[in-house]
Amino acid sequence: MPPVFDTAVPAELLAGMRLARGAIGTGELVVIPTDTVYGVAADAFSPVAVARLLDAKGRDRTAPPPVLVPGIPTLDALAESVPDEVRALVAEFWPGGLTVILRARPTLDWDLGETRGTVALRMPSDTIALELLSETGPLAVSSANRTGEPAATTIAEAERMLGDAVAVYLDGGTVGSAYPAADPRSGSTIVDATALEHPEGKLRIVRHGVIPDSEIVRIVGPERCA
Repeated sequence: MPPVFDTAVPAELLAGMRLARGAIGTGELVVIPTDTVYGVAADAFSPVAVARLLDAKGRDRTAPPPVLVPGIPTLDALAESVPDEVRALVAEFWPGGLTVILRARPTLDWDLGETRGTVALRMPSDTIALELLSETGPLAVSSANRTGEPAATTIAEAERMLGDAVAVYLDGGTVGSAYPAADPRSGSTIVDATALEHPEGKLRIVRHGVIPDSEIVRIVGPERCA
């Protein structure tokens, strides 16, 4: 089995992060803790790595993975345009459990699957995930489970489902406690903001997650939500 590193132990954290960086750099997969559920991560700019991620989960190219970013400035680097409503949302909920779908910059040299020119972006609120992102840059990250099975909230659950498809496992304990009012396996709230580029366009909540719908409406305004 691939190595598992307890990130609460300093020596294991250092070794695990070093091997995780190396694995990402060679197109392999790494399981990391996030503030919602465990994620399986790959280099977003490596088509081979992204294909491995989809294969590990049992998905095809019609289900492209979201991209985790190390900070709000990366939003402008990856998105073609960022509506004011989205800036207000990320100012309120990033880092945290909000994923935003925007138009991707057409010049980006990546292949996440059949995205139809969009990208789903999130900045997680987890120190391990953010540290890795700060060193690797944007990562394609999907929940660390086989499609159709519950999302993993412990490293043992992720191991059981993904096994040898992953090169390194970073164990951050049980995750999801940052959102005690939410179902720990519900993942991030996903909003599609692509229609906001039009004067009459509205934001759509496409997955109900750890950020309540009412909070999204509070920031964006009911007149701009579908």
